[in-house]
Amino acid sequence: MTTDPLHKYPRPPFEAQPQSFPGKTGRMAPEPDHGEESYKGSGKLTGQVALITGGDSGIGRAVAIAYAREGADVAISYLPEEQADAEAVSGWIEKAGRRALLLPGDLKDPAYGRSIVARTVETFGRLDVLVNNGAFQQPNQGLDAIEDTIFEDHFRTNVFGPFYVTKAALAHLKPGASVIFTSSVNSKHPMPSLMAYSATKGALCNMVLSLSQLLAEKGIRVNGVLPGPIWTPFIPSGMSQDSVKSFGDQVPFGRPGQPAELASAYVMLASEDSSYTSGALITVAGAMPVF
Repeated sequence: MTTDPLHKYPRPPFEAQPQSFPGKTGRMAPEPDHGEESYKGSGKLTGQVALITGGDSGIGRAVAIAYAREGADVAISYLPEEQADAEAVSGWIEKAGRRALLLPGDLKDPAYGRSIVARTVETFGRLDVLVNNGAFQQPNQGLDAIEDTIFEDHFRTNVFGPFYVTKAALAHLKPGASVIFTSSVNSKHPMPSLMAYSATKGALCNMVLSLSQLLAEKGIRVNGVLPGPIWTPFIPSGMSQDSVKSFGDQVPFGRPGQPAELASAYVMLASEDSSYTSGALITVAGAMPVF
């Protein structure tokens, strides 16, 4: 494989491939790379326990594989209809010699957010890294086309969900623990066709900056990752097919990123090597300027 970042992975145009939300990894063409064959661990998270929401596919899947290969036991939450994808991730975690815990449910439910933390701690005995990655996305054609319930679902999943889970996790996070939020470049460059989604991602950036200060005295680090266009099931299930065909051509690299290309950022933020990094918002977007 070439090391040239412009040509390391497929470039648009892509074929139309409509799916319903949240989408299936195996139905994507080309299928995303989550680091299944490429990510090599180096023990950066040996003995730790991580909980990753939205860990069945896309970025969450890549992070789960990377964390397991870095030595962590991994719990993943996901929507029940994503069971097959979640079981595939579990297989990769166990292949790395680590333990996996599957937690189906809906982040919109406060009780579910509390239960996944409790079950993770009950199963593994501790919690060191929380990755708030689960999200909902649906495009809109205009403000009057956004149903009230859809707008609310964006916030209940993308903002309320991470709040519920982080609040529940706080009782178990010890000094040195790490909380990581998946935001988006849309937090700084909101798209009119993703108005609700972009607004939630802006809220998450604000939460990172507030929580990093609020939890500093406890020795808990809080950071965020701002992905650019990344090739995940969100794309065919959450964007117009015209947008899918040209997806990624708007950034200087001229292609979408693959989930595997973000894993290193999440590993870095979770690692003790980043002990002075808190309140950071790290952009991974193929040279797209974000400020």
